[in-house]
Amino acid sequence: MTIYVGNLSFDAEVEDLQHLFGEYGSVRKCSLPLDRDTGRKRGFAFVEFAEESDEQKAIDDLQDVEWMGRMIRVNKAEPRGGGGGGARKSW
Repeated sequence: MTIYVGNLSFDAEVEDLQHLFGEYGSVRKCSLPLDRDTGRKRGFAFVEFAEESDEQKAIDDLQDVEWMGRMIRVNKAEPRGGGGGGARKSW
């Protein structure tokens, strides 16, 4: 029950997201990933709701809405695939 929020303003904070998504239900967890090298926000977040029905309502209402000067993208988070660049072929 996690949603991905993309194209975020770099000014957005966890509290801002909790306030925005809290209008749709109980937010269990919210994270703003940081770049490993620079420590800066990466422009996306993950929001987890306690109830799946709240998640879908937030997705439906907030997809392609302007928030903090940016048109945000909101959809179900996809499970993260295996990392790395994949296998290399040796010819």
